[in-house]
Amino acid sequence: MSNSIFEFKEFKVRQDKCLMKIGTDSVLLGAWANPTKAKNILDIGTGTGIIALMLAQRSTAKIDVVDIDADACNQANENFMRSKWSDRFEVHHYPLQQFISKKKYDLIISNPPYFPCPNTHEEQPGSQVRFTHKLSFAQLAESVVELLAPNGIFYVIFPIHEGACFTNEAEKRGLFLSDYLWVKTTARKKFPKRILMKFDRAPQPVNEGNVLIIQRDDDYTEEYKQLTKDYYLKF
Repeated sequence: MSNSIFEFKEFKVRQDKCLMKIGTDSVLLGAWANPTKAKNILDIGTGTGIIALMLAQRSTAKIDVVDIDADACNQANENFMRSKWSDRFEVHHYPLQQFISKKKYDLIISNPPYFPCPNTHEEQPGSQVRFTHKLSFAQLAESVVELLAPNGIFYVIFPIHEGACFTNEAEKRGLFLSDYLWVKTTARKKFPKRILMKFDRAPQPVNEGNVLIIQRDDDYTEEYKQLTKDYYLKF
């Protein structure tokens, strides 16, 4: 299998045209989110479309995806059309701030940009993939609040510091953390590298965050295998 194509148990993802390549963050987020009750899903910054495909595999929902990058939209659409759920996707080439929908979404999900953008990088092609100058944490939170159904859920992944910053912006706008999961890449690391987060529209007791360790003793942990076994061929 070419490095430009990733094969999962029920679908393949091509990424040759897309700046945002498939990584562990996307797979973790797509596997951790629970889409089983959702009728309408929105994937913000879809890239290759991998997260949307993962959620399609475990739901019957209609799935809208939005991305600011034309190449990403074309790549995602190609991947969707080659999947067995092709009739359930709709691709929107817009900045999130300009995306308007008559729907309210039961589930919104995003693996967003999270680094502050240096002035020297602002006009570089593809810089919006990693940097927040085209989509700030405040703008992301505002858009989610606008598009989320009254009982809807928002899932997102961040590095630890950025997760805390986003949580502050979200709570100012009426979006409240209800569940989270720390992620360590290996057991040898002292601190988590990522945090998976779930937000609701109303404050409620927060489920205590556990730690997911991806690798131990040069092999994948059983908890990581269990989380991703519906997707990875090797599990």
